[in-house]
Amino acid sequence: MEIRSNLNGDELKVELSGELNAVTAPELSTYLAPHLEKIKSLVFDFKECDFVSSAGIRVLLSSFKTLKKNQGNMRLENVGPNFKDVLEATGLDVAFGIL
Repeated sequence: MEIRSNLNGDELKVELSGELNAVTAPELSTYLAPHLEKIKSLVFDFKECDFVSSAGIRVLLSSFKTLKKNQGNMRLENVGPNFKDVLEATGLDVAFGIL
């Protein structure tokens, strides 16, 4: 997985490519940790992300909880149909916000 990001004020946009799985999820979690307390908006772009496992969803959920605690928000962009189906089945599509 490759992580690219752009910090614009209090919004962090994170573009992921490759797979967000049990091996790469800790890398994303470590990458996000220093930013989550400082930002108000987190945007994940999944345009080039081929697969998201339950470990990846846990990182997203943990990030979402931290942001909500700090009155922030999170949204997902360019979510593929298979991942979108999983998010809809779990109700996370409504919580996260999907564009």
